[in-house]
Amino acid sequence: MTYLDHNATSPLRPEVLDAMWPWLNKHHGNSQSVHQAGRFSRQAVEHARQQVAALVGCEAAEVIFTAGATEADNWALSGLRSGQPRLVGATEHDAVLQAVPDARRLAVEASGQITPEGLRMQIAAQGGALLSIMWANNETGVLNDIPALAAVAAEHGCGLHSDAVQAAGRVPVNFQASGLEAMSLSSHKMGGPLGAGALIVRRGVEIARGQRGGSHEGGLRAGTLNVPAIVGFGHACEMLQTEMSRESGRIQAWRDAFEQRLRQTFPEVEIYGADAPRIPNTSFFSLPGWHSEALLMALDKHDLALASGSACHSGTDTPSHVLAAMGVPTERALGAVRMSLGYSSQDSDLDQLLDALVAIDATRGHGSVFGELLGP
Repeated sequence: MTYLDHNATSPLRPEVLDAMWPWLNKHHGNSQSVHQAGRFSRQAVEHARQQVAALVGCEAAEVIFTAGATEADNWALSGLRSGQPRLVGATEHDAVLQAVPDARRLAVEASGQITPEGLRMQIAAQGGALLSIMWANNETGVLNDIPALAAVAAEHGCGLHSDAVQAAGRVPVNFQASGLEAMSLSSHKMGGPLGAGALIVRRGVEIARGQRGGSHEGGLRAGTLNVPAIVGFGHACEMLQTEMSRESGRIQAWRDAFEQRLRQTFPEVEIYGADAPRIPNTSFFSLPGWHSEALLMALDKHDLALASGSACHSGTDTPSHVLAAMGVPTERALGAVRMSLGYSSQDSDLDQLLDALVAIDATRGHGSVFGELLGP
């Protein structure tokens, strides 16, 4: 299987597994215990905290470990500026949208971005005290100018949280310079293990306690820490800090070349967010008359793993809410598929993908099961 779905989850890097292994089979101390084994685990957690902080430009003390970005997003939206109105981007991940289903929505441009001027007008019209705007969209890869948006939020006395899950490790992210009050991260989007993430909360910003039942994470989040996963998360961040610039350039060159060939082969293709700044690894596209779920099944037969958008929506027959917010017609949105590259990708993977699309296109209208599903 050629794996082209890194925005859903990136395979665990072998070097990260090596770093985790002693904490899976040798070191067993609870990081809250006072004995030697506990102190050793606590030292490993604090080292990982420093590694995460170094990647995203924050203080180690501002890193609160969670079980993943969904928890971090939910916690930020419930714990920051409690009881005050929320404004969230219309293209946010469901971890934000469902955390505050009654929150007012911030409209996006056709590019998928929220512009500073657009944000200024919407805050003035709708009010709000806490905003949540993602740094990079998980479906299109489109980047928002978070420092500029945080400055606008501050003009109106608002705080800004950002889901930076897809941005961190792919483009430079500096929390201290961003103006954000809080930011969410996920380990498994970085080649780290599942089950670890972080909420970054700026020093001096108050947040309500999350889970109760202990004094873990400065008394803010109770629960025994998953030391192996946290160690792996930290190691993945350290690797990305060293490799990001080189890897991002390599991957973007492949992505751009693929999109050029895709346009040449299928002139009617639409690539969403292509005219806006994007993270380097993502291409979200559709062809007229194609249905995404059927196309994903056909690509799977060619040993290719892609997605129809957010992994949380896979298997549904509703158009992407991201594309709907961007004004994409439903019939085109229903055909959109996402290709996302990562550390394990090769340029030959994209040759394989393009060849498969051509082969699948040739079956349309010829009575095959894929032709019936994809349409005439």
